[in-house]
Order: sequence, then structure tokens, then C-alpha cells
Amino acid sequence: MIPEHKIQEVLERVDLVGLISRHVDLKKAGREWKACCPFHQEKTPSFYVVPEKRFYFCHGCRASGDAVSFVQRYLGKTFLDAVRDLARELGVDLEAEQDPSMRERQQIKEATDQAAEHFRAMLWQEDEGRAARAYVASRGVSEETAMAFGLGWAPHEWASLTERFQKLGMLEWAAKAGLVLKRNSGDGYYDFFRSRLMVPIRAPEGRPIAFGGRLVGADEGPKYLNSRESRLYNKSETLFGMDQSRDEIRKRKAAVLVEGYFDAIGLHQVGVRHAVALCSTNLTAGHMQVLKRAEARELILLLDGDSAGLAAVERLAGPLLAAGATARVALLPQGDDPDTFARRVGQEGVERLLEGAHPLTTHLFASLLPEGKAASFEEKMAALERLKPVVGQVPAGLVRATLFGAVAEHFGWRPADVEAALRSKVPLPKPAAGDAPASSPNRPPPPLEKPPPALECFYVGAVLKEPRLMARDTFRVCDELSHMGLRMALAHATSGHGAKDALFESSEAVKRGLESALRQLPSDSAPLEAAFLSICREIMVRRIDERLVYIKRATEQTPGAFDLTEETRQLLAERVELLALKKRVLEELKPASSGTKAPMQPV
Repeated sequence: MIPEHKIQEVLERVDLVGLISRHVDLKKAGREWKACCPFHQEKTPSFYVVPEKRFYFCHGCRASGDAVSFVQRYLGKTFLDAVRDLARELGVDLEAEQDPSMRERQQIKEATDQAAEHFRAMLWQEDEGRAARAYVASRGVSEETAMAFGLGWAPHEWASLTERFQKLGMLEWAAKAGLVLKRNSGDGYYDFFRSRLMVPIRAPEGRPIAFGGRLVGADEGPKYLNSRESRLYNKSETLFGMDQSRDEIRKRKAAVLVEGYFDAIGLHQVGVRHAVALCSTNLTAGHMQVLKRAEARELILLLDGDSAGLAAVERLAGPLLAAGATARVALLPQGDDPDTFARRVGQEGVERLLEGAHPLTTHLFASLLPEGKAASFEEKMAALERLKPVVGQVPAGLVRATLFGAVAEHFGWRPADVEAALRSKVPLPKPAAGDAPASSPNRPPPPLEKPPPALECFYVGAVLKEPRLMARDTFRVCDELSHMGLRMALAHATSGHGAKDALFESSEAVKRGLESALRQLPSDSAPLEAAFLSICREIMVRRIDERLVYIKRATEQTPGAFDLTEETRQLLAERVELLALKKRVLEELKPASSGTKAPMQPV
């Protein structure tokens, strides 16, 4: 996507009067320019260009906007094409300050989309996908669940996917995505994933960004094979199943964390829909941020009851305590893993186990030193040694001090002694690889993005849910959107990329605003359309009222009716037209039932 600051540069540099005068015969009228509107038939000029504010408007048809929207409307261009045309003419290099990785990221996105479609088609081919479908069935996964999670099949052949990319001219893109590898001898490529049941790893917005592959019907290679990290995929910031679970996580304010893809899939199938899985063995600050954005206030670790499950608790405890997260631990019976347990006991059985989960530190101390104060000195020292890696991840402060106190209570030692023993060899927490320093004298921190207006988020969110609603925007509210990030998201979604990709490419501020709007908007078609018309009505009325306030301030100092300047007469005439337009908007976009309030009225 084009960086927002580059679009703003285009709007600031373009000569709006010069641009519009190429197509319309503009005449000077005070500080403004006027003409007959190019967007509807009229004899008396009602189309004005205001160069100071860089916008145009028509009192007759209510066409309005900036230079980009004029090119869109008059020349029939898309938003992105209009920006590119203006930038080319002005000499603004849209790529100059763009992240150099963006082009590669886009290529990896397209290659990953193609691969996901290829694998999915292979799974459901009658003969080719038979063995993989049998394995899916053996794991107790229904066809409906397999389709919901986008499961696929990578055939045994060495170049099944390679040939597809060859035909599409995307081999280099696929190589960047790690989907094909260059042959060691000779020319050409071969498939990275072969003889594997493919599990797409998706971003929270739902688009595939990587894959996990489970070996089926072959002996060569590891049982599980994952995509390598790329410009698109960072396993330290990705949780499997978040696209399917985030609504349930928001509802419950809690998430269930498991270690395997099929564990999460199995839990979802029985109705435990707030389960997610790690894409690696480590839990990171990035994962905690993903959960925080999904409004998870509690994390329940659902782990195997064997030694591997106990070791997992120790491995995950450090990051959880460091983040100050509320966490509990639910251990499965010996011999069970989450998906087999879920199949055996169903949703109610899983929910009972989760309800009985113990607080993280309670479980950790009990597993490290079951006898507590009664344990021998040697047992306490061994437990203390195992605690050191956990404590080493907790930064100095209240959480760490409290942790020392809790350990001392369980061990029956003085807090000062425990603190001295643990601190003696506790390494200082190190910043994660790739983390930027907190401040840099040569690079100022990026400015905080202004959050988009809530009402505009509802407008764009409604169109993302139901693109046909754009045709119901008779007053072209789309031209009234003030936030460039929302305009970009709308353009991305309506240019064939779809809602998921529009959200995926949006900034965090825009994404948060749109996701909040999407949660509040109705799901059914008729209520959604009624809400959309109500939103259009509110935005239009607000814009008209803003202009009326401006006119009032500009004309209230007029000395008398016989001393009006030409500019004042125009403003007063505009006021009459705006009042008429407001009446028309209120009548044409009247809510279906007067006693019903739209569910998304922002305050």
C-alpha cells in the first residue's frame, strides 16, 4: 500500500485550481473559484473550489472532496490509480521512503495465497488427497472443520507446486516465501513441502502467512515441518488459530494455550473456541501483545500431564511472569493430549478441566517442590536451581520482589536468603533479537498515528462486511472520509483484495478502529443496511453542520443587508442550499423505524 504521508504530500503539493481548470471553466469569486458543476447538469454555477482548504464542493449535487477524489470521480479512476497519476505528474516518488521490504512482502503474500489454494485443492481431489483425508479423519477432524481451518495436501511429487508457480511466473516469489527451493545441482526448483498434510498459519485477520506440514504416508523428513520466517511471518508474533478464536477470546476475556496445531483444531471442533497454539516452543512478548489486542485478561495453559507437559510449564512461566499476566495451568490425564481428550470428553469435560486449573505459581512451586517446607535441603536446592531460568526472565520490580516472597513462603526460608540465592546467578533480561533500542540520537521515534473517527470506522466497516452497500451511498459519503488510513483500507477492499487483506495491510490504529466497528455492526443483511444508511446520514449531517457553523462565523459580522460583499452573498446563498440539502438527507436517509437506535452510535 502507498504510505499515507506520501499521499498527504501529493495533496499538499497539487495545484487544485490548476488541476480542475483543465476540465472545468473556473471563474474567480473572492477567495474561491466557481463554475457549473461537471458532475450534474445545471445553468447557474454551484460548484466551488477552495484552494486554501484544498477541497471542492457542489451545492447542487453535493459532490465534494480533494484532488484525489476529483480525479477519481471525473476520470473514473480508482483511488490508488488517482494517487499514482497525480504523484507522477508532481514528481513525487511514492517508493522513495517506502520500506524496501514492502515489495518483497507483497510478493510473498501473493505466493502464499497461491500455495494455500493449491494445497486446499489437492486435499479435496478424489484420488490425490485420499491418504491425507484418511489421516484427517483418523484425527477426528470433520470435513467442515478441515475446510474452516483451510487444511490442504502437498503431494508426493517433487515439483507439483513448483510447476504452478512456473506457469504463473512467480518462482522467485515462491523462493522468497520458502515454498520452493533451488536444486543443489543443475537449474530449477523443487517443492519444500512434500507428502504433508498442510495447515495454513493465518494472521488474526484471516489471511494465510505461513504453513505447517505434517508428514503423511512417507518416512523421509521430520514429522512436522514449518515455513521459515519471512517478511510476512514472524513465529514470535503469531499464534495459530487466532483468526478463528479472537471473537470468543474477546467474549470470555480469556484464551486457552496449547502446543500443537491439531490440539487447537480439536478443541475448536468440540466447541472450545478460544484455543490457540504456539508456532514455536517459546512464548514471547510478541505473543502476549497479540493476546492483549484480543482483550485476553487470563491465559490458561492446557498441557499434557507427562514430563513434557511439566517441562513446558517451566519454559512458559518466565515470559508469563515477566508480562505480569494472569495465568493458570490445567494438566491433562496421563496419556492424553488436548485433541484426544476433547474427543473423549467433549466440550463439557474440557470446560470442567479448565475451571479447575491452578494459578501458575501455585502449580509451578508444587511441581518443583511437592513437599514444600518439609522437603530436604538437597531437594530445595535442586528446585531453586530449576527456578533460576524462570526468575531470570522477570525484570526487577514489584512482580520480581513478590515472586521472591512467594518462593520463600513455599520453601520455608527467609525472603532475603531466597533473593540472595536467586540473584547470585540470575542473568539480566536481554532484549529480544531485532529489538530496536529505546531511543536513538540519530532517529527520532515515529509520530503516533491519529486514531480514525469512530463514525468513519463504522462506514468503512459496513462496506468491508457487505461491499454492495457502496451502491447505497447516494450522497457519496465515501468522499467525506477525513482519515487517509480509512480511505486506503476502503480502496484496498473495493479494488478486489477483499476485507481480510484490507485489515491485514492497515496500520494498528486503523485496524483497532475497524475491528471495534465490525464487532458492533449487525451481521444480518437488512439490519446492516439500515445501520449503514444511518451512518451515512450522521456523517453527512455533521459535515453540513460544520460548514453551516463556518458560514455563521464568517457572516455574523456583516453590518447590514445593503452592505454585503460578493463573498458574503455567496456564503449566505450557500447556507440556503445547505439547509435544503440537510433536509433532503434527513428525509431520504430516514431510519426504517423511528424507535430504533443504531447499535453503534459513538459518543
